[in-house]
Amino acid sequence: MRKVLHKTPEELKLLTNKNRQESMAFLKKLKKKKPKILDDVVHRFHDEAFESFCCLDCANCCKTIGPRLTGKDIDRLAGHFRIKPSSFVEQYVQIDEDGDYIFKEHPCPFLLHDNYCMVYENRPKACREYPHTDRKRFIQILDLSHKNCETCPVVYDLFQELKQVSF
Repeated sequence: MRKVLHKTPEELKLLTNKNRQESMAFLKKLKKKKPKILDDVVHRFHDEAFESFCCLDCANCCKTIGPRLTGKDIDRLAGHFRIKPSSFVEQYVQIDEDGDYIFKEHPCPFLLHDNYCMVYENRPKACREYPHTDRKRFIQILDLSHKNCETCPVVYDLFQELKQVSF
C-alpha cells in the first residue's frame, strides 16, 4: 500500500461520495463472494499503512465522530477523573437516537490541541479499536468501514487498494 496522505473530513466526504456507486458495487460483490483471504489482505494493508501514517497528525476521528460508550468505558473514564460514573455521564454524555451513550460534544472533550488524548490509557473501547481495519471477520463490518472512509484517510486508501485486488 502506498503512503497514506492526510486528508480533511471534508475532502474524504467528497472523495467517498464521488466513488460511492463504484464502492457500493464493490461491497456487494465482496459480501456475495466472502473471500477467505479478505482478512489477510486487509490486515496487510492496515499494517503497511500504519508503518508511515501517524494518527496524531490527523485526529479526524476525534474531531468529527464520537465513540459509542459502554458501561465499562464510562466506569473507566469516571475512575480516571476520580468522579462517580453518574457525575461523568451528567457532565460528558448524552443518549443518541439509537439509545447509545455518546459524548455530548465534538471534537472529543478529551482531545488536546496537539491531537493527543487526555485519557489515552483509559479511552473507550471504540477508540482503542478504531479504525477497525485490523479486526477479524472484516466482512462483517464492511458497511461501517465504508462509512469510516469519510473520516479516516487510512480506511479510504485501504478501500481504494482493495478495489484493485482480484477476489
